[in-house]
Amino acid sequence: MEYEKLVEYYERLEKTSSKLEKTRILAILFKEVEENLLDKVVLLIQGRIYPKYQQIELGIATQLMIKALSKATGYSSSEIEEMFKEEGDLGLVAERCVRKRKQIILFKKKLTVEYVFEILRKIGLITGERAIDKKISLISELLASAEPREAKYLVRTILGELRIGVAEGIIRDAIVEAFMPNKEEGLKAVEYAWNILSDFSEVAVIAKKEGIKGLRKVKPVLGRPIQVMLGLAAKNIEELIEKFGELMVQYKYDGMRAQIHKQGERIWIFTRRQEDVTPQFPDLVEAVKKHVKAKECIVEGEAWAVDPKTKKPLPFQKLSQRIHRKYEIERMVKEIPVQLNLFDIVYLDGETLFDKKLKERFEILKKVVEEGEKVRIAKTIVTADLQTIEKFYHEALDEKQEGIMLKVLDAPYIFGRHVGGWYKIKPVMETLDLVIIGATWGEGARAKWLTSYLLACRDEDTGKLLPCGMMSTGLTEEEYELMTQMLKELIVKEEGKNVWVKPKIVIEVAYQEIQKSPNYESGFALRFPRFVRIRYDKGVEEVDTLERVKQLYLSQGKAG
Repeated sequence: MEYEKLVEYYERLEKTSSKLEKTRILAILFKEVEENLLDKVVLLIQGRIYPKYQQIELGIATQLMIKALSKATGYSSSEIEEMFKEEGDLGLVAERCVRKRKQIILFKKKLTVEYVFEILRKIGLITGERAIDKKISLISELLASAEPREAKYLVRTILGELRIGVAEGIIRDAIVEAFMPNKEEGLKAVEYAWNILSDFSEVAVIAKKEGIKGLRKVKPVLGRPIQVMLGLAAKNIEELIEKFGELMVQYKYDGMRAQIHKQGERIWIFTRRQEDVTPQFPDLVEAVKKHVKAKECIVEGEAWAVDPKTKKPLPFQKLSQRIHRKYEIERMVKEIPVQLNLFDIVYLDGETLFDKKLKERFEILKKVVEEGEKVRIAKTIVTADLQTIEKFYHEALDEKQEGIMLKVLDAPYIFGRHVGGWYKIKPVMETLDLVIIGATWGEGARAKWLTSYLLACRDEDTGKLLPCGMMSTGLTEEEYELMTQMLKELIVKEEGKNVWVKPKIVIEVAYQEIQKSPNYESGFALRFPRFVRIRYDKGVEEVDTLERVKQLYLSQGKAG
């Protein structure tokens, strides 16, 4: 398949804002593509080369791309930077530069999807000595053979900024439309397979090749994270007792959601965001080997940092130092020990347990786990008595945990957030999890820091990030320093004191109220937003949606 053909689909998708039209366009593409190429096309449509769970990035920032573009077209880096200031999009700059090259290309070849995909995968795997030079060389080779429109989307893909407005929901619906005659059953089957495999490229191939039957047969692959079941915020305990009667109540630990896979002596530890943090937690690996008595299983729990002196919980921010640490692991193991409290099991020795009731899964878990200092079953009671639950809740808070989870005893394991079955009670006001998309350098003593942050929520249909306010309060000097270090690496454009950054850092934000605003694309603005914490456990696809912002606005008693 010629890459130019895929570019035509990119352009059609970019030109329409309609979710239904995007779905229709993609369904046509997926039907048209040959089976052996479909996985590559589905990844490329998402602006990816590797599935997200593999955590392989191409490692190309703006300045490296400018060098590659300069090498391929003959324009100087300074000329390209000037064009970038005008356009604000290196893809458009690449299109301009390739259209009016300053140098003759002697060996130009027609780009195919297969060739582009192969080269981009090579770029992602290059490490070691002269890695940057090798990457720039491969990118410039691609750009040397590219037509102007192809260059635009190549550059955007490599930078992770495809900008065609295709969120995961649209990919899912397009697979259903393309390959599922029974739409309702097809949607369930596609969602199930994706929740297990976490990769729409693989799901699409199974759907095209084997249909609903093939999707329903999908089982977890040990070493590959599955999607997790999440809890809904509950207004009060009484409502849940009235609705469900007896509940399983567990501590909500202030830690890292840990999905643990065991295959013999091999252990994998994944976060809720599907990051593989196994190397960072060698102590947990050994503890799981010792205390989880199953040949093969997937168990879930919460890992939290323990104060070595008091044995009390340390704040999650302390644990995050271990989650993101690549070096001095042994020292961190001693300084920040952890305890794992398990609360569920979803796979055991070849059998999936998703459809079993919670109370059955919990009994299986207790038989599999032999408790010790490092690995325990989550503190649990089963009751329908309000006073007993309230007492348990206050005990959790007294032990410096976040609150409690209330779980329906007969509930199966259902992937996702808005599913019911699990509910959380925490003593906190409503906050929003938003992503930083821009920032401004401070003044005076703060001139060395980025101190104001442009925040965005997410359009659930298109995945587009919509600005909804500027935040500049709630941070300590140390936090300004940390935030500046993190954001500097993500800068894609500068204009005076303002910078635009790749949307990667998710933060929890408190606010006084939400107002309607014509100044922000979301249509809303946060009044007096205040920094609460960095959400290391959340990715951009998990930031709060425009719909949630709207609902919170309406809950203030405002008119729609």
